[in-house]
Amino acid sequence: MLGGDQQQPSSCSISSRRRRRLTAVAFVKKIDWASLWDKSKEWIRNPMNMALLVWIVAVGVSGAILFMVMTGMLNRVLTTKSQKDTWFEVNNQILNALFTLMCLYQHPRRFYHLALLCRWRAGDMLQLRQVYCKDGTCKPSERKHMAVVVLLLHLNCFAQYALCGLNLGYRRPRRPVIGVALTISVAICAPAVAGLYNNLSPLGNDYEAQAAAEADDPDDESNNPRRLQHKTKKNESLPPFALAASAASTTGTTTRMQQQWAGGLLDVWDDISLAYLSVFCSCCVFGWNVSRLGFGNMYVHVATFVLLCLAPFFIFDLAAINIDNENARDALGLAGIFLCVLGLLYGGFWRIQMRRRLGLPASHVCCGKPDLTDCLQWLCCYSCALAQEVRTADALLLDLEEVEVVTVPPPLVSVVIHTDTS
Repeated sequence: MLGGDQQQPSSCSISSRRRRRLTAVAFVKKIDWASLWDKSKEWIRNPMNMALLVWIVAVGVSGAILFMVMTGMLNRVLTTKSQKDTWFEVNNQILNALFTLMCLYQHPRRFYHLALLCRWRAGDMLQLRQVYCKDGTCKPSERKHMAVVVLLLHLNCFAQYALCGLNLGYRRPRRPVIGVALTISVAICAPAVAGLYNNLSPLGNDYEAQAAAEADDPDDESNNPRRLQHKTKKNESLPPFALAASAASTTGTTTRMQQQWAGGLLDVWDDISLAYLSVFCSCCVFGWNVSRLGFGNMYVHVATFVLLCLAPFFIFDLAAINIDNENARDALGLAGIFLCVLGLLYGGFWRIQMRRRLGLPASHVCCGKPDLTDCLQWLCCYSCALAQEVRTADALLLDLEEVEVVTVPPPLVSVVIHTDTS
């Protein structure tokens, strides 16, 4: 009996431990790993997200090496001071180049948002609300709060440019410590403050009651932000071809539009002037074409395309000037050239969007993947791909002007009026 009484508490404790373990496993099983994995694969398919992931990995690796060099964790490998200084400067310049590139890529869009804030029309309000306002709805004093966020983001870019100038203009022993510390502090604090301000200000709060009260007035359409936003978003997010198709479907008309690529990829002789422009002025032609297709502002696309294809070469080569190791200089120069070539993927990304939105036929030449084929077409022959896109857009616009519209008349309704003669 005594032995049985002593075994009972031990069995209870064992069962309670098993319950705790099962509870922990059940809690972990609440995470839908399959759905999370599917969302991750969908996210990485976007070329912009893929480039962002590569940027994050590069920053993480360079930052980790720089941290280990500064804390002495690599003293067994880097035995001399000259080796430590070389590794420190190499990773410092790599981080400087990566953050400067990110600012250069983001700055054209920030300038565009600043221009929209200054102009402040109905369509401008919608675009800015989609970026800075929670749920894209109207907020009180939204223009002032958006201006604060946009100016802080501009301050981040200018501080990073100043830091880049200090890193490139001075060698490490002569580099002003106060200037470097000040620019780094501003470059880090400005976006952090902008994010906190955007979340804590009215831009990040819900105002459903106010929006509902304004929506109760159906007559005043000009003062109804929700209705105006929905209407403007619907019209601005579609290109002229999609707008015409939707208008035809809603008004009871039928159109005959053949959505095919205008010629093959190498049919550049169909328009030799367009071929020359696609080679020597590809950034301007690209920005103009995607703008008329309804994919955003032309100047933003032109500036982004130029920066993606040219900025890595100059920044990495300038960063290599201050490095004494010849192999490290050559590696940085080759990395800059490689990133410039990958900048052509920006055109491939918008070719994918054009094909999907206009319903153009896909090519499965490269591993049966249409998106990969579009990107490789831009990498291998960007001018041919751009010329084909412009020819296709011209053909669709011409078909839109010459399309035959057949209006279905409404059925006749006869009305009989009886008059009482008595």
